[in-house]
Amino acid sequence: MKAVIVGCGRVGALLATTLDAAGHDVSIIDTSTTAFDRLSSEFKGSAIRGNGTDEAVLRRAGAQDCDLFLALTEGDNRNVMSAQLAAEVFGARKSVAKINDPVRAEAYAELGVATVCRTTLMADAILGYA
Repeated sequence: MKAVIVGCGRVGALLATTLDAAGHDVSIIDTSTTAFDRLSSEFKGSAIRGNGTDEAVLRRAGAQDCDLFLALTEGDNRNVMSAQLAAEVFGARKSVAKINDPVRAEAYAELGVATVCRTTLMADAILGYA
């Protein structure tokens, strides 16, 4: 499987490292070179410095033939834009945007963008525990 991840924060780095260790072809994009320090020293994928909403950067990362595209930055708007580019321009088979705002997540999902809202996930987990 070919995976492209935008955002090398804690979640992006963990997913990139896990997918890479499982033998998948992984490219991860971040605007900060120091963000790549979060990757495992065994990471064999590609780490690309750039903006995940830039078509040239996405092309360099292999978005045009990826099976899984994950937009995991801290910016809801960037994530949606990046996920839409991957799905609509590059034909990514699965494209997901991390959204922090539950209202936005619901609105984007209604527009056909696959979203994961960590705010809702956390609330559901805590309520389930309680």
